[in-house]
Amino acid sequence: MGDLIVDHINSIIYIVLMMIGFYAMTGKTNLVKKLVGMNIFQWSIILFFVSIGAKRGSTIPIVEGEHGHGAELVLEASHYVNPLPHVLMLTAIVVGVATTGVALALLLRIYKGYGTLEEDQLLERMRASSDAR
Repeated sequence: MGDLIVDHINSIIYIVLMMIGFYAMTGKTNLVKKLVGMNIFQWSIILFFVSIGAKRGSTIPIVEGEHGHGAELVLEASHYVNPLPHVLMLTAIVVGVATTGVALALLLRIYKGYGTLEEDQLLERMRASSDAR
């Protein structure tokens, strides 16, 4: 049992991070805390995908050897790391940073308009302002 935990410690840490982020998104009422929870959740997924894209004893996917006429080159896919998960997660990082920036701008606008970032107070003030109209 101990060997199983040690062998999968990365996955266990990522799952714990994911649950922390999920709890922050669903259990907190402050919108900034929800945004931080979303970022923790997102980073746990990114770290998980990057970790499953790595292999022990492999190298970057650059072909080594001579490229000439008559040179026979045999490639073994098992000797190279698959770059696709890393490239996809790089895209996810860019999207996550953009999403966080837009969310922070919206939170600033909400705070300026309503004076709070607490979900229950915000809903109360939104109802009060719509009833006043």
